Amino acid sequence: MISDSRFPIPHSQPFSWPTRVYWEDTDAGGVVYHAQYLAFLERARTEWLRALGHGQELLRGSHDLVFAVRAMRIDFRKPARLDDALQVSVALRECRRASLVIDQAIERDGERLLDAEVRVAALDAGRFRPRAIPAALYRELQPLQVRPA
Repeated sequence: MISDSRFPIPHSQPFSWPTRVYWEDTDAGGVVYHAQYLAFLERARTEWLRALGHGQELLRGSHDLVFAVRAMRIDFRKPARLDDALQVSVALRECRRASLVIDQAIERDGERLLDAEVRVAALDAGRFRPRAIPAALYRELQPLQVRPA
């Protein structure tokens, strides 16, 4: 686990990852292009796993495991713009034997810009077939589940 105080504590919920909007993230009007929000969400999920000590390369190499997005529901509330400092949160809602349901949000200065529900499937990295989450990881994720209010 990362002990550097610059990084969020992964066992606190929700986990939050900072990012900034760059020119490459926006359209000609300086507004974040809708598909770029998917990259922001993906990076936060990746950093959440890394902060738990389970980087995606380690999961693939050591456990033959990858997580793949199965479904996503997004509610775009307000636009992000060039140079905005954003916080992208990750909260584990459900941990099943072979999948996760993750609630995510993007905020700017405490203002909610986007809500997302992301369902990810655990897959065998070599064959891309569904598989169980390794028992040790499953036991670690179980207590991190947060039920919606």
